[in-house]
Amino acid sequence: MKIYDVSMMIHEQMMVYKNIDEKRPKITMVKKWETDGINESVISMNVHTGTHIDAPYHMDQNGSTIDQVDPARLMRSCRVLEMTEITGSITALDLFGKEIKKGDFILFKTANSFKEEFSDDFIYLDQSGAAYLTEKGVSGVGIDALGIERGQPGHQTHHLLMDKGIIIIEGLCLGDVPEGEYFMIALPLKIKAADGAPARVVLLEGKEDGRMLL
Repeated sequence: MKIYDVSMMIHEQMMVYKNIDEKRPKITMVKKWETDGINESVISMNVHTGTHIDAPYHMDQNGSTIDQVDPARLMRSCRVLEMTEITGSITALDLFGKEIKKGDFILFKTANSFKEEFSDDFIYLDQSGAAYLTEKGVSGVGIDALGIERGQPGHQTHHLLMDKGIIIIEGLCLGDVPEGEYFMIALPLKIKAADGAPARVVLLEGKEDGRMLL
């Protein structure tokens, strides 16, 4: 059984949204083997660092927080859709014919997966694409960018999805993952009352494979 780790590596020089230095994680050694007999570190980072899951509270003061997300919704089958030919944004028109069904958890593999540095023109899901997915009744959406939308007034993509209870995963690394069906395990850190959390996301080849392990 093949397992794809589709999570970003967390380190101080990693890609962050808009290359804002304040968003870069800081990792400090507070104890060292040579002087303390152990190694121990402290990390400070934004909850939207790297591969992460947004909570509705991120966009809605009254929305649910990341600790309220049911883990069962993130241990399930998913579909990776190859969208590497897309430039600009993923629209409703791009999604026609993809046979998206109610309850699907869709992961978008785009040209973003092949970039090692943040680019202002990253591929994103626009308002029409988000509306199409809500009409289809998907369970979740993931994308290989640090944001699922880019420069949209009012954050319409986020609101359209979150208002329907659709989970959003950002910062996936899908470059080596072929289009197809997988079993996904995507568990965010259990941080009380947080608007999001980093997650280690893995895909197991074959949508049924994960069920044999659970």
